[in-house]
Amino acid sequence: MREGSWRSRILLERESTTTWENIASARALVGDLDAISICSNGLHAEKARMYLRRQDPDLGTRLVLADDYRFLEMTLLKPVFAVVGSIKMRQLRRTDTQG
Repeated sequence: MREGSWRSRILLERESTTTWENIASARALVGDLDAISICSNGLHAEKARMYLRRQDPDLGTRLVLADDYRFLEMTLLKPVFAVVGSIKMRQLRRTDTQG
């Protein structure tokens, strides 16, 4: 995030070791907010948004998109991350429809 590009509070949760745990812990931090933005790389942010919707559908309705795309960031690795991330997201969505 560029310095000065955000005009609100930024809350960090530092105890979790997985995205699922991070979302579970962060729910207490963001429960009273009208809008929630998850900032990360594109696929990871989408996974975190899916987890929030699963764990707390009410909070999921308060999600607003962050600017996940950053030009030239990890340029050579993005194709690999895109393939792996797409496979993982497909598995998560399949789990949503099955249970």
